[in-house]
Amino acid sequence: MAAEIILETRGLTKEFKGFVAVNQVDLQVQRGHIHALIGPNGAGKTTFFNLLTKFLPPSAGSITFNGVDITHEKPAQTARRGIVRSFQISAVFPHMTVLENVRAALQRQLGTSFHFWRSEKTLWHLHERARQLLADVDLQDFEDELTVNLPYGRKRALELATTLALEPELMLLDEPTQGMGHEDVDRVTQLIKKVSSGRTILMVEHNMNVVSRIADRITVLQRGAVIADGPYEEVSRNPLVIEAYMGSADTELVGAH
Repeated sequence: MAAEIILETRGLTKEFKGFVAVNQVDLQVQRGHIHALIGPNGAGKTTFFNLLTKFLPPSAGSITFNGVDITHEKPAQTARRGIVRSFQISAVFPHMTVLENVRAALQRQLGTSFHFWRSEKTLWHLHERARQLLADVDLQDFEDELTVNLPYGRKRALELATTLALEPELMLLDEPTQGMGHEDVDRVTQLIKKVSSGRTILMVEHNMNVVSRIADRITVLQRGAVIADGPYEEVSRNPLVIEAYMGSADTELVGAH
């Protein structure tokens, strides 16, 4: 039985005044997989994510989600389908508590996000679900802490919890371990693996140690085009991939486990 494809792009292309940032990308993401999109700086990874979330219109090609062509949908339509992008700037409210941030995301999911004049008591039914989400990302001991006071890695965990509150069918994680020390990288990597159960994740990630540990499949972009696609063991030995990363300071292919 063939694996079910949740997201597919065919010939997806984005040109900016003659510069081709994304070049004829064919990508298939299997349901239930953690799929990593990697490549040197300037490879087109962020532009590709912006095409998926409709922040940019494509110059050519198509995007299919759950068998439906969503190429020309507006960002809000695509988000309602369950494609949710995490780790964007201002993903959380710094002067609200950790619990309040997750509750706000749950309110957004329920369509009551603008009912701020309602009594606090009407939101109590959301507390149990919010606490469950905090436990999922190991933040149960931080629920009353102001978000601004959280260490960087814990803020990233909170962003993961607020993304989960929106009940995504496909989570897009944009460089989830960027700027982290080893301890935080390990923690967030484990959290991503933990919350991936029963979900599909497409992630842009520079850290090859992270990719080698948790990705089921890897697609490598260079200059906007796919140069390799497959499991880590296969991709990491690909001569084109090795050449693409030679002299690149931000990624280490050799010896990543």
